[in-house]
Amino acid sequence: MISIIIPTYNEADQIAQTLSKTQAAKGKHEAEIIVVDGGSTDDTIKIAEQCGATIIRSESKGRAAQMNKGASVAKHNILYFLHADSIPPNNFTTQILRAYKNGTKSGCFRLAFDYDHWFLKANAWFTRFNVNAVRYGDQSLFVTKEIFEKSGGFRDDLLMMEDQEIIYRLKKHGRFKVLNDVVTTSARKYLDNGVYRMQCIFYRIWAMYYLGYSQQQMLMVYRRLIRRHKI
Repeated sequence: MISIIIPTYNEADQIAQTLSKTQAAKGKHEAEIIVVDGGSTDDTIKIAEQCGATIIRSESKGRAAQMNKGASVAKHNILYFLHADSIPPNNFTTQILRAYKNGTKSGCFRLAFDYDHWFLKANAWFTRFNVNAVRYGDQSLFVTKEIFEKSGGFRDDLLMMEDQEIIYRLKKHGRFKVLNDVVTTSARKYLDNGVYRMQCIFYRIWAMYYLGYSQQQMLMVYRRLIRRHKI
């Protein structure tokens, strides 16, 4: 069975849709939905409770710390990490369990955006390849609890690129697979900041990470350039 873990921070405008569509898409298999909140000041928790999710309050804000917190209380042996503005494909639980039964220990889906733009489609197209450099949290992540714990989980000290960093460690412990279906994620950051401008900012931060810049240096760029950021 699967534990779905969703980190949140001020997601009142999005969380009801994510939870209702995730519930509808999970199919016939049992799955618990855990919302791990990082100190929201809006109605995120109230809405999530109304939608039937299990609510966990994290002492630390940051997706890595929040997802680790969710994993620590998860009941089931497969963990599925999902962003608060992303919707998994229909029958995603069946697809994940099929991959697991075929020997896959961790993996993700391909990416799609909820906004029709050629450049976003082009970017999403590359997520079909099993290449670490194009693995992002928006694609969601499933992993057995055993492998997650063996790898050490997400690094709590990372506020950015935590999703890329963990992939390297997960692959050391078993087969990783990109499933042939899509998670649909919100294009809101692109609409708020401009499609090309937002992607240039992401490329810049991606390059800084691989060139060895510190988290603080990347955060400074992120906060300075991105409108309506939540970090």
